[in-house]
Amino acid sequence: ERSWIEFGTGMGCAALLWGAILLGCSCGPGPPRVGAAPLLTATYVLDDADGLGRQFDGIGAVSGGGATSRLLVNYQEPYRSQILDYLFKPNFGASLHILKVEIGGDGQSTDGTEPSHMHYENDENYFRGYEWWLMKEAKKRNPNIKLIGLPWTFPRWIGKGENWPYDYPDVTAYYIVSWILGAKQYHDLDIDYIGIWNERAFSSKYIKLLRYTLDKRGLEQVRIIASDRLWEPISFVLLIDSELHGVVDVIGAHYPGTKTVQNAILTEKKLWSSEDYSTFNDEVGAGCWARILNQNYVNGNMTSTIAWNLVASYYEELPFGRCGLMTAQEPWSGHYKVEAPIWITAHTTQFTQPGWSYLQVDGHLEGGGSFVALTDGLGNLTIIIETMTHNHSQCIRPPLPNFSVTPQRVTFFLKGSFFMVETLQVWHSRLGFESGNSSLFQRLHPVKVWRGRFSLDLDVDEVYTLTTLKTGHKCMYPEPPPPHPFPSNYKDDFNIRNPPFSEAPNFADQTGVFEYFINASDPGEHVFTLRQVVVQRPITWVSDADQTISIIGNFRWVNMTVTCDIYIEKERDGGVFIAGRVDNGGIYVRRTKGVFFWVFADGTYRVTRDLAGEEILMKGLSGVRENAWHTLTLNIQGNSASGLLNGYPLWENVTVSKPSNGWAALGTRSFEFAQFDNFHVE
Repeated sequence: ERSWIEFGTGMGCAALLWGAILLGCSCGPGPPRVGAAPLLTATYVLDDADGLGRQFDGIGAVSGGGATSRLLVNYQEPYRSQILDYLFKPNFGASLHILKVEIGGDGQSTDGTEPSHMHYENDENYFRGYEWWLMKEAKKRNPNIKLIGLPWTFPRWIGKGENWPYDYPDVTAYYIVSWILGAKQYHDLDIDYIGIWNERAFSSKYIKLLRYTLDKRGLEQVRIIASDRLWEPISFVLLIDSELHGVVDVIGAHYPGTKTVQNAILTEKKLWSSEDYSTFNDEVGAGCWARILNQNYVNGNMTSTIAWNLVASYYEELPFGRCGLMTAQEPWSGHYKVEAPIWITAHTTQFTQPGWSYLQVDGHLEGGGSFVALTDGLGNLTIIIETMTHNHSQCIRPPLPNFSVTPQRVTFFLKGSFFMVETLQVWHSRLGFESGNSSLFQRLHPVKVWRGRFSLDLDVDEVYTLTTLKTGHKCMYPEPPPPHPFPSNYKDDFNIRNPPFSEAPNFADQTGVFEYFINASDPGEHVFTLRQVVVQRPITWVSDADQTISIIGNFRWVNMTVTCDIYIEKERDGGVFIAGRVDNGGIYVRRTKGVFFWVFADGTYRVTRDLAGEEILMKGLSGVRENAWHTLTLNIQGNSASGLLNGYPLWENVTVSKPSNGWAALGTRSFEFAQFDNFHVE
């Protein structure tokens, strides 16, 4: 840990600190290097005498969009609670102010599907999925955390068969408001903000109807964010439609590159980066996050920044692997990793709260980098400084124009109500990159402020928080268990009467939704099963497959035997499959390859190299029919695959070359009911 002044050692430091400030020197990392070029120096004034800047609305993260928290729920205690503490517990780790969740719509929304609370028009269930649970866990740790709901996809009945949610805006409004009411009725959760349709078109008519429906149901306190896409056309439309202007509370833009547009400013609305980051969570990801947390306000007047995603709890080989603030993708081992972005978040979240205000100040540093200053209006002051260099802070999008950052000496003058501040607590991070010499969220010696003035030497790729608050903490649990691959021998018989979640552990649905099911009509061994329940193609966000599929296991698996009992419910053209070496999912699910063993209700079977079922390797008769249980076994060894039906060989010696590895999977031929039981992969 680096001390504030290293002119001397031991007890002499504190005395030297006063001397340094009296002499107008810097309290920084030490004496100037012999023969070094003089540091760039500049002064900055922090003053609230002429009023304050915009109100700060908080830092948050997204669970969903989609299925990004899928594996988190399967962690055993104490590890699951530890992960949640790092994310949500105040003055502990990331200490997030905002949690934004997907309103599941049964469709693929990046890394999987999330179940809807209304699969069908006459169906309501407020216990599906894991977002309800996650919101409650967040509130348990921080009762003041703000909650946002946003849909990516919708069940098909919303559009009465069309792939569009706005033809019947009253139906869509009813559906969304039902979710908000269900959150309160069944989970005592108050939703603070509601969005329209993630990164897709908005309808002014629908937004107005949504506001009317909210008010009619006593939900006046729920604010509306629009349109979770770009600054335009929503900003322009708000300027020309006064009724719409009256019902939209926040303009939310995605990946704005720290910039806004003039029309957005002219609306006088709150401006948020309502989805940002989305970057691999190494030190460059931390650098990206540090830079945009400050510069979204400094350059773009944005008063909230929300990271996609909260925690990387999905198979890493799915799209955007490890693009979470931390990583928790191994519930079977208990291993998780508190990544650098968690501690970068803490620099802001532990020393501010929604409702604080930014100071009116330019915020650009002469030597590159930026600072923001915030106050609670009660005398507290927090300054956050970042000096991220270009190559160490590139986000996944948009492209980052070149800029340079150099070491510099900054002097701050505190005026107005801050003139009387005598001491500031100091928290520091240095991202070491190639040097490996990183230090994250370390508490340094406080800085004494002399007559409203203090100086600080800044190096590149650093973050400083200087604050009057003494409540910051860097909390650490003991190291979790070491990483371990998915078990090479895995079974699930789905025999659970009151499951804590609607989905079986570790299965990651990529099209369709697979839920625990109680088969009341079956007196035998198939009372408790896994059932695919989406029977119409959803209103999609991306190109879902035409088949349903849920993946499981280790992407690096090569040789495997997959066995599962299957039950086709759809007569004539119904069908199901089990598969191995499955190579794709998420937004790319339509192009999934692997080895797929299908049986159909018409008594035929097929072996294909793709989920679409077009690259046929073998076909023939199986005798399988609907409404009867059968056992399928798929054996893949090297370049050869074989299949068994009810324990007897059905086909063998089929040559399989590509893909060479992948997950196991199960699924259906179309959006149809089907059941699975006694799954086993080895």
